[in-house]
Amino acid sequence: MKAALPIAAQELRLLFLSPLAWVILAVLQLILAYLFLNQVQIFISLQPKLLALDQAPGLTDAVVPALFGNAGIILLLVTPLLTMRSICEERRNKTLPLLLSAPVSLTELVLGKFLGVLALLGLVVVLVTLMPLALLVGGSLDFGKLFANVLALMLLVAAFAALGVYLSCISPHPAVAAVSTFGALMLLWLLGWGTALGDAPDAWLAQWSLLRHFQGLQSGLLDTANLSYFLAFCLLFLWLSVRHLAAERLPG
Repeated sequence: MKAALPIAAQELRLLFLSPLAWVILAVLQLILAYLFLNQVQIFISLQPKLLALDQAPGLTDAVVPALFGNAGIILLLVTPLLTMRSICEERRNKTLPLLLSAPVSLTELVLGKFLGVLALLGLVVVLVTLMPLALLVGGSLDFGKLFANVLALMLLVAAFAALGVYLSCISPHPAVAAVSTFGALMLLWLLGWGTALGDAPDAWLAQWSLLRHFQGLQSGLLDTANLSYFLAFCLLFLWLSVRHLAAERLPG
């Protein structure tokens, strides 16, 4: 797996050479900063009423889950733009046969592409985490719940990236990869809505919902079922990517 890290570093460098990564980082920070400050303002305005309650939500409960939930939704929209070129652009530029013939295993190639995108998304998660940490200047936070939200968002974007890399493998054009990734992620996100509203009799479908498992971790309960879901999700689509490239490498 030694070759995966240089490939990831190269992928990350290419992302930052493009203005797309910088624009995404800037726009994400502006939107999330606005939502964060708005949530803090709402908490401050409601604080006199909350003080009268016996089990009123604290600063962490009022601000952190909402911030990371908004970040998850926005990153669902953004990740397809980052993953669409991973493999698809190589095929479009006729450089994929060169990559497939290089002395690098397909697992290392796919893992490197995945880690490169994940590194950029991880930077976004770090920047999001700095926002609630700024509240320590005048307040206190529940670091356990903050860690749970950071872990939940990191696992969520890893799942986004894994699916995006796979669809980039099988798509003929980056635009097709982006639209396919967005559609698939949105479908997996919405699977939990019907059950949450009491409208879906088949709870089995909700077990595949990204939203359900993401919110399960956000609550602060590090359930092995939720952790296993994200791990299995990433491994499945990375394995499918390797299998697809292996079939493409075969002559004839």
